[in-house]
Amino acid sequence: MDMPGPVLDLSGPVLRRAFEHLTRSAEGTGGVEKYVGAIALKASLFEEILISHDISDMDLREFRDLAAFITPARRRIGRELGENNMAHLRDAIGRLMDGVQDVSTADRRMAEFVAAFPRDKAHRWVRDLGAELLHYAAPDLYPLMTRWMWDRRVGTGVLKEIWFSERVDREHIDVADDFATFVTLRDELVGFLKENGVFRDLPFYCDLLCAHIYAGYINEMGGQYLKSDFVDSPDPMLHTRRMLGLDAINTETGRSRLKLIDGKSHVLGGDALLLN
Repeated sequence: MDMPGPVLDLSGPVLRRAFEHLTRSAEGTGGVEKYVGAIALKASLFEEILISHDISDMDLREFRDLAAFITPARRRIGRELGENNMAHLRDAIGRLMDGVQDVSTADRRMAEFVAAFPRDKAHRWVRDLGAELLHYAAPDLYPLMTRWMWDRRVGTGVLKEIWFSERVDREHIDVADDFATFVTLRDELVGFLKENGVFRDLPFYCDLLCAHIYAGYINEMGGQYLKSDFVDSPDPMLHTRRMLGLDAINTETGRSRLKLIDGKSHVLGGDALLLN
């Protein structure tokens, strides 16, 4: 019997305003459907490498292809990852994805994945890496569980931005950042989207809406752990794309935004060009 998830007190008006703003903002660059399609392409790459093939065969280039689309991870991992520590990373990812169909072990597998790396400030991206690997490899099973979605330790994320409170900036939200919370948040957002006429590609619509909500926070307050990756821009979708890693490819040069140990830009092994 499934255990009930936490009660999340979300603001309907905030969600409606965010959804309307997303729709308006995306019009100038192809519309919401173009972005949803780009997220679906990202997911197909993750599924191809992590599900369709044996992870033990994943090489450094294939992993770098994935990391290029994970904004919090690509800012650090490319500079420290070489052939000499690929075996450790491959093993950690293999353990994370082992039994991926059994969501009851999600929290344990995620905790073990994080524990496989140093617990210091320089490796905070590890949780984001694990969260994106799980979600985009199996989007129907795993909601997006990155820190920008909700980080209980510092009390920031999309959950806070859509929390129902007149003084949410001063309110302590006592909600865990575990699998049950993210599933409940996803289900609430899916219900909202259905009420607003969205019935297809719901996991990716959730990602896009949440990224746009947090991009609004970055625009207003400035991000901390992503600060160097974001700049002022008249493009209302720029930060939304970057939250989702959809700016992975520089369409002018063909190079990705993942920097390698030698400072050079990683070039994707495939030919998928997303949004720039």
